[in-house]
Amino acid sequence: MRFGVDEAGKGPVLGSMFAAAVRADPAALPDGIGDSKDIRPERRERLAGDIRESADAVGVAEIPVGRIDADGTDMNTLTVDGQAEALSAVARDGLSGTVDAGDTDAARFGRRVADAVDTDVAVTAEHGADETDSLVGAASIIAKVARDAHVADLAEEYGDVGSGYPSDPTTRAFLADYVDRHSELPACARRSWSTCDDVLAAAEQASLGDF
Repeated sequence: MRFGVDEAGKGPVLGSMFAAAVRADPAALPDGIGDSKDIRPERRERLAGDIRESADAVGVAEIPVGRIDADGTDMNTLTVDGQAEALSAVARDGLSGTVDAGDTDAARFGRRVADAVDTDVAVTAEHGADETDSLVGAASIIAKVARDAHVADLAEEYGDVGSGYPSDPTTRAFLADYVDRHSELPACARRSWSTCDDVLAAAEQASLGDF
């Protein structure tokens, strides 16, 4: 029995980041597991259900916008926090496994995750582990499905928000339109992101042009 941990939603300008941990016998996992970004959404959802059925335990942690925008933090630290929270839900003394490294220094990232978990676990961190370790790939799928459900909830509340990523024209159009109508950013926006600064600056420039 081992564990794998990964996160989804580190880069978007909208909504929460999610981390997931899967404790399982790798041989019990369903076929077709890999980097969640390379798997179609419908298949991801089916795989997530199969993973939950075959795994010994699954943990999911959410890092909401308020924590992401808090003063004195950074995404590396938040990724450590999210992975550690998810791992804590499945950890037990003597367990070992792999986490997807969210830092250029993989060993340092692994140490930080291990230090943030109360249980005595052995953590190995690797870059691109969601492509090479089936348990990390399984965690990637669980985290991505949680993130997808979150974005769907945002769409229910706000209308079409796109993927939430800064490069998505639909997301940028949503932000610009929201600011134009409400003169402020939506509560789901990561206000500390430069994309939000750009949208607010463009809105201010447009209002100055009205005079």
